[in-house]
Amino acid sequence: MLKFEFWSIFEAVANIIILFVLLKIFLFKPINKMKNARTQSVQKDIDDAAKAKQEAEELRQQYEESISEAKEEANRIIMKAHDDAETERARIIQSSHEEADEIVNAASETIENERRRVLQQAQSQIADLAIEAASKIVGANLDDEKNRRLVDEFLSEEEGDK
Repeated sequence: MLKFEFWSIFEAVANIIILFVLLKIFLFKPINKMKNARTQSVQKDIDDAAKAKQEAEELRQQYEESISEAKEEANRIIMKAHDDAETERARIIQSSHEEADEIVNAASETIENERRRVLQQAQSQIADLAIEAASKIVGANLDDEKNRRLVDEFLSEEEGDK
């Protein structure tokens, strides 16, 4: 059945040791080298991904800050435009009031001038009628200049009494 001979056991052990050494040199070393290289490559990829994630986070924060600054700037611009519009509105209203006051004053002056002109014209016509009526009543033709002066004085006195 089974025989144990020293040289056959020695040969088997020597073959196993030689096989182990050859496998270690030609198989395990390259495999370990490839495994280490692959581990380093994976670690490098993980580190690069973490770095990219950190950079993306920083970019996101910068983006949010610039969006926030842009919103603040937009609000400042809107408030300034609103203030400018309010100032312009107040200026236009003030200008309109001043123009309206000028128009009212000019109209008042025009009305007063027209009233004086109409009054003078009426006085003149009344004086002419009064002189004519007095001439007819008296029947004599008095001095025109003297009569006109008398009527003007009379009308001036009447105007002063009012």
